[in-house]
Amino acid sequence: MSVLSSLARAYDRLPDAPPSGFSSEKVGFCISLNEDGSVAHVTDLRDTSGKKPVPRQMLVPHPVKRTAGISPNTFWDKTSYVLGVTAGEGKRTQAEHAAFVEHHQALLSGTEDTGLKALLQFLGDWTPDRFSQLEWPEEMKDQNVIFALEDERLIHVYLHDRAAAQALWAAAGAAGDRSGQICLVSGRHGPVARLHPSIKGVWGAQSSGAALVSFNLDAFTSYGHEQGDNAPVSEDAAFRYTTALNRFLEKGSGHRLQIGDASTVFWADASGLGGAAHQVEEMAEQLFAGYFDTDPAAEEENAVKEIGILLERIRKGDHLQDLGVQLDGEIRFFVLGLAPNAARLSVRFYFENSFGELTRHYQCFISDMRIDPPPRDGYPPLWRYLRETAVLGKGENVPPNLAGEWMRSILSGGRYPLSLLSAVLTRLRADGEINALRAGILKANLVRNFNWEAPVALDTQNPDPAYVLGRLFAVLEKIQLLALGKVNATIRDRYFGAASATPRTVFPLLLKLNLHHRSKAEKNENTRKLERFFSGQIAEIMNLLPTEFPKSLSLSDQGKFSIGYYHQFNYRKSEDTSSDAGEASQ
Repeated sequence: MSVLSSLARAYDRLPDAPPSGFSSEKVGFCISLNEDGSVAHVTDLRDTSGKKPVPRQMLVPHPVKRTAGISPNTFWDKTSYVLGVTAGEGKRTQAEHAAFVEHHQALLSGTEDTGLKALLQFLGDWTPDRFSQLEWPEEMKDQNVIFALEDERLIHVYLHDRAAAQALWAAAGAAGDRSGQICLVSGRHGPVARLHPSIKGVWGAQSSGAALVSFNLDAFTSYGHEQGDNAPVSEDAAFRYTTALNRFLEKGSGHRLQIGDASTVFWADASGLGGAAHQVEEMAEQLFAGYFDTDPAAEEENAVKEIGILLERIRKGDHLQDLGVQLDGEIRFFVLGLAPNAARLSVRFYFENSFGELTRHYQCFISDMRIDPPPRDGYPPLWRYLRETAVLGKGENVPPNLAGEWMRSILSGGRYPLSLLSAVLTRLRADGEINALRAGILKANLVRNFNWEAPVALDTQNPDPAYVLGRLFAVLEKIQLLALGKVNATIRDRYFGAASATPRTVFPLLLKLNLHHRSKAEKNENTRKLERFFSGQIAEIMNLLPTEFPKSLSLSDQGKFSIGYYHQFNYRKSEDTSSDAGEASQ
């Protein structure tokens, strides 16, 4: 199933799907009219429960597709169109308002509906200077505005809700129908959408919306077909897929995550399960959100607690069929990653498979990333791992395309991008910080891409030269800290990058420095026992190395070096060891 067809099917499962020709838009104010077209008053519809008033999402006639021209909406619009006023310079405000008036005068001519006649009278009498004369609030400017008759506003019925208005809106849409074609999405014959509705809510894209499907240059023209005729999608299918996608992209929808630069939406389809479908779909979507984002809080309601328990069992490797829930059967799951590309959207990744298969791939990812000692905060969300590849640890600095490529490989169970290994090693050389997150990323790459049987915890018998060299470097640093205490820069700060890339050049120097550090630690009674313990560790590690240090290490070997360092430096003796060894591990 294609992206568009799966989204069009998802429209049917929206709990409050808008009717055809309508969409949910942000509305700030309502102008209440008397039957004679005079203004009763202005109502602020914004949600004021937060720190800043937020426009309310309301169903209104679908907005027009605006590019560079002037095109008014029907029965609503922003104040530059409706009232001829704006907070900015407003070079086109007069023309926009004139277009709004002309459009409605043509649409409503001959109407006998009381509300529509009131709107016509209002538009005929209105002049932009009345905005300040009526002392309407300045924050109203550039907000979307709707209309209502005063007696109907009190029962939350607006002008576009009236039967006459909806009949006119439907008739206007039918009048614009062109000769139909076979729709590529639904397979049914119908009028083709020349321009598809805009997609809003993608991080980094234009706030007015961007196009997922568009043909607006001569280079895109095929066999003389222009715009939507290049890939015929019916008006109905275009409305369905864009409505579903816009709903999923809404903040707080429960269907979106931010993975690097990719705004990621996801949804389940369990229609084959009949009456239990909605509950199963919701559970699958909540589990997926827990896979890659923040876990649900354990102290919340029972349903959320159940999701947390299921997540824990899945991460431990339990099969879905053993969890006592219908999640491994006829459940299709869809994941779509979108990134901005000028006025269009790029598809970073698209996944469609059973939820059971997706979960098995996720469990492989968890296994690949497992490292000891583990991250302090349990299972980090994917965005937390991605920040370890970015300069200064900022999300906006994550390398372009990396997030999408990594997410695609996790969902599909394929190889991880090699750029991920390179990005982590670059950060290690830059800041010298080797934490559990970075070690886990390196281990996962080596396991999946290079078939290396990477140890989860310290493996003292592992003979791999790069891994052993990393262990040796960690012990040399511990002896330095033992001898000198806190220093401005350890050998890790000065030599880690060079030691992991060209060990033959650096390790002879480090071993000479170590003689000095050991001598100093030996003279101090408080550090003498620990110095002997570490010296014994060096002897054991050196026995695993070849007679000559390697001249250089490849990127994969540099990853092994870093893992060996992490394991050795963070190793903690078990409780049944001697006190001397236990102290030495601190």
